[in-house]
Amino acid sequence: MTLRRRGRLQGDRGQVGGIEALPFGLLVFVVGGLLLANAWAVVDAKLATDAAAREATRAFVEAPDLAAALEAADAAARQSVNAHGRDGDRAEVAPIGPVGFARCERVTIEVAYDIPAITLPLVGGWGSSPFPVRSRHSEVVDPFRSGVPGEAGGCA
Repeated sequence: MTLRRRGRLQGDRGQVGGIEALPFGLLVFVVGGLLLANAWAVVDAKLATDAAAREATRAFVEAPDLAAALEAADAAARQSVNAHGRDGDRAEVAPIGPVGFARCERVTIEVAYDIPAITLPLVGGWGSSPFPVRSRHSEVVDPFRSGVPGEAGGCA
């Protein structure tokens, strides 16, 4: 009977044990990187739509009439989205609720932007996301501004 010493290697057995962990680790790293890039794309799109909704609403309430207000809001929102490094033509700008242009009238504008399903930095994105990023902003038309229909005393 021969005695074996514990911890001693018997030939080449076990030499490559655990090598399957390297591809799995690489896969986890790549998938984790994609998740972080996509999460940042959503956060960045949310920041862009927040700013666009704010700018669109501000442009709306400062316009001289309803037609000019709708046009100014759309242009301001698209310009703001472009300033954030995104395509302003892909943004959807729409007033929410009844649209009026009178003193003390509350105006709410929503900006929606579709982000790609998969986003990679410096490369771009592929596919379309089923959930667009949306932001809303609300302001009141200035009650003391001249040239706007309505009475200033009607504000609450």
